[in-house]
This record gives sequence, structure tokens and C-alpha cells, in this order.
Amino acid sequence: MSVGEWVSTSMPYVAARGAGQGDAWSAKTAARGRRGGQRIVYAGEVPAPADVAELLGVAEGEAVVVRRRVMYLDEEPCELTDTYYPVSVARGTRLAGTAKIPGGAVTLLAQLGHMGVQVREDVTARMPTPEERQALRTGPDEPVLRLSRVTLDADGRSIQVDMMTMPAHRQRLRYEMRIG
Repeated sequence: MSVGEWVSTSMPYVAARGAGQGDAWSAKTAARGRRGGQRIVYAGEVPAPADVAELLGVAEGEAVVVRRRVMYLDEEPCELTDTYYPVSVARGTRLAGTAKIPGGAVTLLAQLGHMGVQVREDVTARMPTPEERQALRTGPDEPVLRLSRVTLDADGRSIQVDMMTMPAHRQRLRYEMRIG
């Protein structure tokens, strides 16, 4: 693994955290002797883009709540994350605001009665948009990975969609599954 590469696993980000625990990103980076942070650049209601609408099971253009964040690893931007929620889940909650959520959004969702039981992720690679390239401080020939994650509740309803964009050369995604 190169110095700038980060190995990412999804499990810490899809399970609610215990009382008094910080967010998963900060805890994971601290456990590896690094410093993780985030800046929320926008939170509120927006029209659902087509890909998000499909994953949330709403009509394209229907109002959804989004939290747009830039994630940092040791002060360097390493990921752009837009997290979307149906308005029935997030309207009027801390998910619709820019303040940090103690324990993270998944913990708040559980406290609000929305427990995820299934997660589906898709990863693609592409060239970044000019805005993504600027935000992630990448060169013009450096591709990005795009990870989309949908979290479903026990009734199969989508309660959260994450759309993450990260520099491909600084990431390795790891999937571990229990068999049986």
C-alpha cells in the first residue's frame, strides 16, 4: 500500500454507534494514527436527481434532503459525499441541518426509528467533473471512483442513499463478507 492510499471498508458507516461514540470516520482514522474530518458544505431540501430518485424509490425531481460533505484525511480532501434521505425521514431533523450529528447520521436514523438492515453498493470509475477535480485537488488525468450506497429498512424501503466520489489512486475498497 502506498503512503497516500487509504483502505476503506463500509461496515463502520452502516451500523449505529453506541452512546458517547463519535462518528465512524473520525474513529476509524484515529485508530490508524491519522486525522479525519469533514466539512458540511450544504444541507437541505433539493430535487432528487434521477440516479438518487431511483435508489430512494421517489420520482425524479421530488424533494429529498441532502447533506453534502467534503471528507478530509490529514487535512487533505479525500472524498466528496452527498447523502440523501426521503423527506418523510429527514425533514425537520438534524439530518437537514449543517451541524455535526453526535454519533453520526446512521445513529440518528436509528434513534428516529429508521434502522437499516440491508445495504447495496455499486462502484464505478470515471473521470471527475471540473468541480470534483478542484475540490479533491486531483490532476486532469486522474480518475475517480464513484460509490453509491443505498440503505434499506426491514420493509425494504430506502432510508438513505450515499453518493461518494474519491480519487481512485488514493483508495482501495475492501469488502469482507461472512459466509453461512
